[in-house]
Amino acid sequence: MNRFLPRALLTPAVATLFLWMIVPLVMTIYFSVIRFNLMQPEQTGFIGLENFEYFVTDPSFTTSVINTVLLLGSVILITVVMGVGIGLLINDPFPGRGLVRILLISPFFVMPTVNALLWKHMMMNPIYGVLAQVWHTFGLTPIDWLTDYPLLSVIIMVSWQWLPFATLIFMTSLQSMDRDQLEASRMDGATYLQQLRYLYIPHLARSVAVVVMIELIFLLSVFAEIYTTTGGGPGDASTNVAFLIFKQALLNFDAGVASAGALFAVVLANIAAIFLIRLVGKNLDK
Repeated sequence: MNRFLPRALLTPAVATLFLWMIVPLVMTIYFSVIRFNLMQPEQTGFIGLENFEYFVTDPSFTTSVINTVLLLGSVILITVVMGVGIGLLINDPFPGRGLVRILLISPFFVMPTVNALLWKHMMMNPIYGVLAQVWHTFGLTPIDWLTDYPLLSVIIMVSWQWLPFATLIFMTSLQSMDRDQLEASRMDGATYLQQLRYLYIPHLARSVAVVVMIELIFLLSVFAEIYTTTGGGPGDASTNVAFLIFKQALLNFDAGVASAGALFAVVLANIAAIFLIRLVGKNLDK
């Protein structure tokens, strides 16, 4: 009875997890090996790995993978470096620190679509956007960001939304530092740069690994910012793997190829996560 009760209590959670994750994964694997075009349901049939071959030979595939890697690397680098910097700036008490923390964290709670529309119309519009007005102030010609630098524009939008998350994690980690150790280092004549190198950075190593891992998982599925602002264009200039899967599923109505692309994205996410977490952990633990 003592062994049966814990298992019985865990059964609803396990069953929910099974229905929520395992069943969709199995269905995705099934659809990836059959011909399943929503416009031609009568031609459904087993075709093996042809969907995978079709997906990886798509003319947009290579560009989408490169864009995905650039998006991931750029956003993670920006949020980690700036997050550590902002965390250090607001680590020590100062008047209004509570209000500043709230303002810094608030962008993370903005929905991705709202974030994209804000940047598209308020900031990056070449006619009446804030950046255009700044360019006019210096007598320069405004930049049409979404046309001339589409991928960079998406990187800026996503970084702005994820920077508060990284800052919050680093602020929390910095608050747990041993103050006596910091004071002892000051008394021994350590400069701020020496404290940064030998105390702050090693202490933040685990937090950096957490930020990298979580952002990596979510940034692989960036979609709303691209769909709302650039539509993956011009051409394929801002198309990532997630948007390419969307085009296969809802523009080409090919659920089989889209499922194959989704499995490819899962494999890519796992490989990248293992590589980056080990790399970050080794470098920062030294």
